[in-house]
Amino acid sequence: MCGIIGFIDRTKSRMDGSSIKAALSLMNERGSGDGAGYAAYGIYPEYADYYALHVFFDNLGEPKKKVDELLQQLGEIVHQEEIPTTPQLGIKKVHIPWRYFFKPSEDLMSGKAASEKDVVTYIVMEVNANVKGATIFSSGKNMGVFKASGWPEDVANFYRIEDYKGYIWLGHNRYPTNSPGWWGGAHPFNLLNWSVVHNGEITSYGTNQRYVEGYGYKCTALTDTEVVAYLFDLLGRQHELSYETVVKALAPPFWDDIDRMSAKEAELNKAVRLTYGSALMNGPFAIVVGTENGIVGFTDRIKLRPLVVGENGNRLYISSEEAAIRVLDPKVKNVYTPRAGEPIIGRFIE
Repeated sequence: MCGIIGFIDRTKSRMDGSSIKAALSLMNERGSGDGAGYAAYGIYPEYADYYALHVFFDNLGEPKKKVDELLQQLGEIVHQEEIPTTPQLGIKKVHIPWRYFFKPSEDLMSGKAASEKDVVTYIVMEVNANVKGATIFSSGKNMGVFKASGWPEDVANFYRIEDYKGYIWLGHNRYPTNSPGWWGGAHPFNLLNWSVVHNGEITSYGTNQRYVEGYGYKCTALTDTEVVAYLFDLLGRQHELSYETVVKALAPPFWDDIDRMSAKEAELNKAVRLTYGSALMNGPFAIVVGTENGIVGFTDRIKLRPLVVGENGNRLYISSEEAAIRVLDPKVKNVYTPRAGEPIIGRFIE
């Protein structure tokens, strides 16, 4: 189940959220009304140099006080406000969505001890693990995640998604199976500028969780998808692997397939599998990841969940359903289904 969709305009031409709302709502049979969400890149040009921290607060008392104190200790709050929302009959507002525009202190980044991204990652892990009543669910620059428990159109209307314009959009309609349906468990999952929407199940979650927690990440969202965002941050940012290599690590070819490769290609794939064996993800899944440089889509190694790709000029679309892509772009061309484990990557034109 679950419906996923993502697209990128490679020239960074922005479009509002009304189209992706319509496309995601077309896949309502893939959801249960227990969670939906959107991620958009390029939506905060006036604060593009600052980290946009989206937070769910249970109340604006003690939880917010603790988050304010931590942010002021580690940097500067440039601006903060409640995220504008409009009440919807289909959504019970159990949390208060809040946003901070934040700049880490340069004093924390002397030498090579830490980068500003390390500081923001620390803040996310600290708040989500130790501040009761607060959850940071989005922490990138010039982007934001908007999610809640509800149907796609209700969540979109709740956040007034048509008021935002972005050059990358992700959307997710959730059908929770092995984890609860709650606001923080809705997709997309985000860390820094990595955002993940996922259809399926990560059956290797226990191994993957222990692996990322060995590097200081803390899994607190009560769902398997969270670990995918941390794996992309670990392998893509900290280990500086290409998107293609990250996908090789997470959804690698089978050993029999590697044995049939050329010597050079086999050597690379063997090295990745041996080095990142604990990052390998098992189970049925289709995933789209938003990044600061583009989008990445891929499935599990035997493609137990659907994924469809479409292109039209500078735009690349990835979704569970071709029909959803055609809602976004009725003139879409070059529609195809990628091979199992094949990375579909859309990058900006420089």
